[in-house]
Amino acid sequence: MIDLHSHSNRSDGALTPSALVERAARRGVKALALTDHDTTEGLSEAGVEAERQGLLLVPGVEISVTWNGRTLHVLGLGIDPTCTRLLSGLAQVRSGRMQRAQAIGGRLASQGLPGAFEAAVSLAANPDMVSRTHFARHMVAVGFVKDMSAAFRRYLGEGKPAYVRHTWTSLGEAIDWIHGAGGLSVLAHPGRYGLRRARLHALFSEFRACGGAAVEVISSSHSAEQVALVAELAPRCGLLASAGSDFHSPEDSWLDLGQLAPLPQGCVPVWDDPKLAILN
Repeated sequence: MIDLHSHSNRSDGALTPSALVERAARRGVKALALTDHDTTEGLSEAGVEAERQGLLLVPGVEISVTWNGRTLHVLGLGIDPTCTRLLSGLAQVRSGRMQRAQAIGGRLASQGLPGAFEAAVSLAANPDMVSRTHFARHMVAVGFVKDMSAAFRRYLGEGKPAYVRHTWTSLGEAIDWIHGAGGLSVLAHPGRYGLRRARLHALFSEFRACGGAAVEVISSSHSAEQVALVAELAPRCGLLASAGSDFHSPEDSWLDLGQLAPLPQGCVPVWDDPKLAILN
């Protein structure tokens, strides 16, 4: 019952950090990583609740990265959330989020949904962290689309009318920030990036060469076929295997906390790494 990828309302999750930890404990999770996008703001509150619940909290973060023109996400696990180098890097990444959100709002207005930017900001507990998820929640709430999936499929996903391309930090830089904070870097949900086998292998190889430690094999974003492919490629590239629900809220997450399948045979768990020895 280890879940190494989850979000609170300090980024694009719906629950407060303490409510997220309480839900995880209630659902039988023994170790949870809080990995909010580009911020460590929720870790202190989550830590207090984790101690109260008897749950092991793994301090984490999810960093937005640009690789060959694509947006990827890299998790930092077991980080020191007070590391100046990491915090400075995350502030740099966050600085572009508001401009992107304003552009998304403008594109949705041209698609017949005015006021989406203001609504998305009002839904974000942390205004610096307005994301496509906040826009999607608003679109569902006003009946513009039927569900979150449709919001991304029709408007917010890459190549769709309201998608705004943004250049984040580099793969190597994100890994350096995580290492500087004493953490371990994990490539999040690689099946989501639309890469075929050869390109996925190239990404894994470059990630490892930059100092990456693991890839997320079990994820709510992965089909059975993607799980099998990632599980096959990870050890070939010298990478450990991680598992995370990528939980955002009870309403719009595909997997709830505590619902993860076991890692496939042949995978070496990321919690075998000495940096995550607290999980053993």
